[in-house]
Parts: sequence; C-alpha cells; structure tokens
Amino acid sequence: MSVNASAAGTIDVGGDLTVNRLGFGAMRITGAGVWGDPPDREVAKAVLRRAVELGVNFIDTADSYGPNVSEELIAEALHPYAEDLVIATKGGLTRTGPGQWPVNGSPEHLTKAIDGSLKRLKLEQIPLYQFHRPDPSVPLEDSLSVLIEAKKAGKIRHIGVSNFDETQIAIAQGLTPVVSVQNRYNADDRTSETIVDLCEQESLAFLPWAPISADTSAVKEAAVNHGVSPRQVVIAWLLARSPQMLPIPGTGSVAHLEENIAAASLQLSPSEVAAITG
Repeated sequence: MSVNASAAGTIDVGGDLTVNRLGFGAMRITGAGVWGDPPDREVAKAVLRRAVELGVNFIDTADSYGPNVSEELIAEALHPYAEDLVIATKGGLTRTGPGQWPVNGSPEHLTKAIDGSLKRLKLEQIPLYQFHRPDPSVPLEDSLSVLIEAKKAGKIRHIGVSNFDETQIAIAQGLTPVVSVQNRYNADDRTSETIVDLCEQESLAFLPWAPISADTSAVKEAAVNHGVSPRQVVIAWLLARSPQMLPIPGTGSVAHLEENIAAASLQLSPSEVAAITG
C-alpha cells in the first residue's frame, strides 16, 4: 500500500476548505491521561511533521489537550503553516488533572478559550472552531453566541460542534451555519449512527473520535484477508462508511502514524464493509 493521506480522497469542509479525507488527531501527543508534556517533545513534533509530509492537511486539536500542550506543539512543529493546512481546535472543557475533563460552556470561558487558542496556534483566524461539549448548566444559545460573535469578528472561519445529539445540532443550526460534527464513533460504538446519516444528508463533515476500535470478528477476518492490521481495517471501514467521514486517528508514534495513513489505500470489499457495519 502507498502511504499518503491523499489516497483517501478529499472532502470540502464548510464549502471552501478542501482537505484530504484522512486527518490527524493531536490528543495523543501529550502526556499520560492527556495531561502535561509528552515523554519527548521532539518525538511529538516529529510525528506532526511526518503527518504533513504524508499528505495530512487536516489536524484536530483542543485547548484541553494538555491543557494547551497540543496546540503549542503544533505551532512549534509546523508554523509557519503550509497554505493548505487546516487546523481545527475546540473549547468548552477545562482540566483538573489527568483523565479529568470538567465541562465549562460559559461565555466567559469560551471567550478566553478562543483567544488563547489563537495565540498558542499563532493564527490570525482559526479555520474550524468546535464547541467541545454542551454544558448542562449553560443554555446552548449562550455558549454558541460566543462562537458566532468570534466568527463575525474574524477570529474563526467556521463553526463545528462536538458531542452533540440531533436535537442539539438542530438548535445550533437554527443559530448559525454548522459545518462539522465530532462525536464518538467506531466499529464497536455506533451510538452516533443517525448523526453520520444526518451529516451525509446535509453535507457536514463527520469527525469520529476514538475511531480505532478493532475488537470484532469481522474486523479481524478482514485484517487476515488483506494482510494488514485490524486498526488499518477500521480506518478503511470508516472511509467507506460515508463520503462525509473525516477520520482523525491520533498517535504519538511515527510508526503508528505511517501505519494509519497507509490505510487510506486499503480497499475493503462491499461484503467486508457490510460485515463490519453489521
């Protein structure tokens, strides 16, 4: 298999950002529990640079990854950015320790989060800014109003949502154009199946988080048939599931990165796709 993200084809995000349909999720370039620095910052930066070398031009991150560490590493490794590189980030969570993710959708927090991401990423405008998770204690309209105002001010180009259900997506769409949805989705967890269908119907990008789950018999059988790893099969299945799917597998290893990107060239048969889909 060739190793280039362009083998996955392209997708238009927001109608004006064309990216290869296999991106990189920059959560795992931080420390254990997505907390603090990685074991070796130079290795993490090497992963980011290698991703871009292999055709990745969509990188997803968040201010909560580290916190701040992932965004800082992206800027250190890749700035000044290639003209076609799209960096998406998120805000709406805070961190109190490893593996802890308190939600904060207050306008005050989101205002500071957007400005902080702009500074750390060394961007004049964030191409895609996603509200990380609805805050039950804050009306959705109040949280989204900050993103809407930031878009009007030119701080962000497009608005996306994350961990939203269909009702919440509809509310958001009633307030502002939404170009992407990022929800948990993999071969084992299909809770967002109808959200994937919605994104396909409305030409929204769907970014599956935690996309690598390969513990099914259909995945293992396809891996044996093709002589590849189960994780490569899962990535190929995601790409086959919908043209609006934009997988963002993440890793802190160059070797794993190259294995993931090679999956863009893997062609599963319709029967294999159907067996994994179930």
